[in-house]
Amino acid sequence: MVEKVYVTYNEVHKLCQASADRILDDFKPNLMIAIGGGGYVPARILRSFLKRPSAPNIPIQAIGLSLYEQFPSSTPSNPVETPGTKVTRTQWLDLSSLEMANLVGKNILIVDEVDDTRTTLEYAVKELQKDVQTAADKAGSAETTHFSIFVLHNKDKPKKGHLPQDMMEDGRYLAARTVSDVWICYPWEATDIDKHDNLAASQSNY
Repeated sequence: MVEKVYVTYNEVHKLCQASADRILDDFKPNLMIAIGGGGYVPARILRSFLKRPSAPNIPIQAIGLSLYEQFPSSTPSNPVETPGTKVTRTQWLDLSSLEMANLVGKNILIVDEVDDTRTTLEYAVKELQKDVQTAADKAGSAETTHFSIFVLHNKDKPKKGHLPQDMMEDGRYLAARTVSDVWICYPWEATDIDKHDNLAASQSNY
């Protein structure tokens, strides 16, 4: 049976708060790209901690990627998902607009909730790098765009996906917490938040 760990909004809030200084000092993001649906809430919380006096809020763009499927044995009352093998785009940046040109030469922070197999993160980085390079070529720009990654949780397990070597060597990857290979239940997935919080309160520290 898959072990489940329940994470509360308060825990998410504190993980973002604890990571903000490192992100500001090392990544210096001009823009965040949240991977939906799990990256939306962390990105919005994180933006509050990245805000500095007299400085504008860091803009948040969104992309939607899906990799998970339900186990055949799942039930409505006990849904269990497993990583799939193919990344599906459900939402992407508008390549025909000025948005892509505005990414060129920027420090872009990609935000997601969990680094599981790393397949989704690999896809996001590769595709965004390709699209930004296309925009740079079109604009005749030689500026370098730097991507970094923030996740709430990294699962300590062999990864199927791979991130750019320079990203890892330069320390442009940050997981607020590394955990064992458990199923993490986030509060925005809950249909009964009181039950979710009670389950979180009753579990041992993960």
